[in-house]
Amino acid sequence: MDQGMELKGCVCRIKSCAVELLSMEEDLVTDLDDDLWDLNRRDLQLKATFLYIDLSRVISRSEGEEHRKALTLLSNEFFYFMDELGDAVASRSVSVVKVCYGDVARALREVVAAVTPPAAV
Repeated sequence: MDQGMELKGCVCRIKSCAVELLSMEEDLVTDLDDDLWDLNRRDLQLKATFLYIDLSRVISRSEGEEHRKALTLLSNEFFYFMDELGDAVASRSVSVVKVCYGDVARALREVVAAVTPPAAV
């Protein structure tokens, strides 16, 4: 498989997963019944797994040591906040979920900006 095409596919999946995660806010910051809390927790875990795989591929194929280090730091911060959000969802605390979701959303936007190549003018 063409390495450039694989990288584009990873970036596309990262963006798609980011859109899905960013659209989950309403589902996460309302008081839910037990089944929905569990469903949202599993959905977050699944999305984090896919993001981990794709971000690992993008980082390993990044050109330039500085970009690789910066992307690694952003990704680590994002996954830290995802773990915190997962714990908050497991605890079923709406107020903690709101704070953690805000951290995840900010970190995710930074990651997406870092993996998206600048548009040609």
